Amino acid sequence: MSFDDIKQLLVDRFGTDVIEGEETAGLQPALLIAPDQIADVCLELRNNPKTYFDFLSCLTGVDYGVDEGRFGVVYHLASIPYQRQLTLKISKAYNRAEGGEPIFKSLSSVYRTADWHEREAYDLVGIFFEGHPDLRRILLPDDWEGYPLRKDYKTAEYYKGIKID
Repeated sequence: MSFDDIKQLLVDRFGTDVIEGEETAGLQPALLIAPDQIADVCLELRNNPKTYFDFLSCLTGVDYGVDEGRFGVVYHLASIPYQRQLTLKISKAYNRAEGGEPIFKSLSSVYRTADWHEREAYDLVGIFFEGHPDLRRILLPDDWEGYPLRKDYKTAEYYKGIKID
C-alpha cells in the first residue's frame, strides 16, 4: 500500500478528523494524527492485513519549544512482512505555566516495545502516557528533578554533592 492508500484507509475507517495533516517533504512522509485516536489508529494499522504494521521501531517525545507551546510524539512503524515503514506524529498544545505533564495515550497495549520507549520519553521529556502499566524513570535516578530534553530545562550545579559539568 502506498502512503496515500494508507491515508485513505484511515479516513474510511475513522473519518476525516483522524488525520490533521501530513508532511511529505523529507526522507519519510508522516501522517499527523488526532492525538486522542493514536491507539485506535495503530491498532488498525497493526491488525489490518493490508498494512500489518507489526513493529514499533521508535517512539520519540518532542518539545516544540517554549514559544510554540506544544509537545508531541513521533512514532516510526514498520511492517516486517511488507518491508514498509510509516511515520505518525501527534501533538497538542501545552501551557507550561499550569505545570504537570503533557498527556498522551499509551501504545503499550498495542506494541510491547512502546513500554520502554514511553518510559524514556517520560524520563527525558516529561510526557505522561495515560494507561501505561509502569510509567517511571528508566535512564535517570528516581530522585532526579526535571526533564533534561525539555527546551526550558536548567541543569543543576550539583547532584548529591557531585558537581555537574
